[in-house]
Amino acid sequence: MRHILPIVILFFSTGCLQAGEEKKEPVLTGLDVLCREDFAPLHGLRVGLITNHTGVDSRGRSNIGLFARSSELKLAALFTPEHGLDGIIEGEYGAGNLDSLQLPVYSLYGKVRKPEKVWLAGLDALVFDIQDIGARFYTYITTLALCMQAASEAKIGFYVLDRPNPVGGTKVEGPVLEQELQGNFIAFYPIPIRHGMTVGELARLFNAEFGIRVRLEVIPMQGWRRKMYSDQTGLQWINPSPNMRSLEAAILYPGLGLSEATNLSVGRGTDLPFELYGAPYVDGKKLSAALKAHAIAGLVYRDTVFTPQAYQFKGERCEGVRAVVTDRDSLESVAAGLELLGVLKSLYPDSFDLSRIDLWIGRREVKQQLGEGMPAEQIIQSWQPELVRFKILREKYLLYDP
Repeated sequence: MRHILPIVILFFSTGCLQAGEEKKEPVLTGLDVLCREDFAPLHGLRVGLITNHTGVDSRGRSNIGLFARSSELKLAALFTPEHGLDGIIEGEYGAGNLDSLQLPVYSLYGKVRKPEKVWLAGLDALVFDIQDIGARFYTYITTLALCMQAASEAKIGFYVLDRPNPVGGTKVEGPVLEQELQGNFIAFYPIPIRHGMTVGELARLFNAEFGIRVRLEVIPMQGWRRKMYSDQTGLQWINPSPNMRSLEAAILYPGLGLSEATNLSVGRGTDLPFELYGAPYVDGKKLSAALKAHAIAGLVYRDTVFTPQAYQFKGERCEGVRAVVTDRDSLESVAAGLELLGVLKSLYPDSFDLSRIDLWIGRREVKQQLGEGMPAEQIIQSWQPELVRFKILREKYLLYDP
């Protein structure tokens, strides 16, 4: 192992929620439910835990500490996604050790992104417990799929401790990923950009529809409803990655996050990532006025100036807009993203570069459609048949009421 990962684990805290004990929060995650059941599904098993800093119970206690303290199972290894165990690493990283528990920590965001067979030797099951953000190109669900594949190949069980979709589970937006783009780390399986599913529901769909056939068990939440946003669950917001710092950013991300595939700053390196959009070649007032003419329900833009301290255009003055959600239930994020891309291409045809958006949007023809000035409404209509089929397909894998 090449380095020691610094993480503080709430190892000496009191035990899990017990049956009949009063709970302060209205939603129990899969981890809470597993603890309340005294880890019954995992009794006698040697397990590998796929997790990061978001893997806490409703009291804020680390799943690692809770697993390690249980006498009902043996925690044998940790597996960590993009950004590492503490959720702060940018870029690829290597394996390490958690010395406080003498556990190996295998990186799933290095040269190898699928658990190797030797890593799983001696394990009876893998357990996945990571907070997702609800967008296809957010990489944690690809890690989920690859780990399910590895468990299937190793003939061991796979458990998902379910967590809320922070942007709710009712809206389904964007094109279903076309076949020619599938298999990439940000574009893995044919699902829409905003899928409206939890990681447990996605695991059920992946397993049945994409031929994984692992022995899967989802530990469902209690008290969660599809219409809930994260601020309605009573659960603490934990930044799932370094630049996903607010629910508002998460709501905008499935659509406006498409801009990250272009030569536009998305606010990385500022205090408002995924809420600020601009570049040195942009006139903020001009862009704001043009976007106002393409009004999107539930969203307003305010012209602004910012200077990223890292990432794209580091240290350069950028004009642009701040996106402000005024009605999250009305907002269609993917439509908003298309409008932003289309307006920028019309204003700055020689400067604004759409050439890399295929994997993000999921359909290769969209960049040409935007370049030709096709209205967002017409582009959206072009993928409706596939989207309708997906909405029908996903119904049998849903676990929670509206």
